[in-house]
Amino acid sequence: MKKCLIVDDSRIIRRVASKIFHELGFEPEEAENGKKALDASRIRMPDVAVVDWDMPVMDGLKFLEGLRKLPGGENAIVIFCTAENEVPKIQEALDAGANEYIMKPFDSEIVRSKLTILGAID
Repeated sequence: MKKCLIVDDSRIIRRVASKIFHELGFEPEEAENGKKALDASRIRMPDVAVVDWDMPVMDGLKFLEGLRKLPGGENAIVIFCTAENEVPKIQEALDAGANEYIMKPFDSEIVRSKLTILGAID
């Protein structure tokens, strides 16, 4: 089963995303900040990571930079999922190596369409 790492400081967002990804056939794992997510990625590289921008300890951008440096990290699909909607912020995430960007709030259809476009699901 493909692993999805959900990285967000909001427990509610993590739970909602976990439910969506589980229904899409992924094994979800949750982390409340980028440091915990990076530690989890060292143990088992996620197939997909859904990452919030603003978090304590380590933000989403620092996590993304660290993930891409790990063995196999270049292959993980990273989707930034945040309330940040300014074009420069979106471009910054994409330039840093994010594969896609979705806005909060999101639903299963948005997630499904992004994963289909990225080739993570059929």
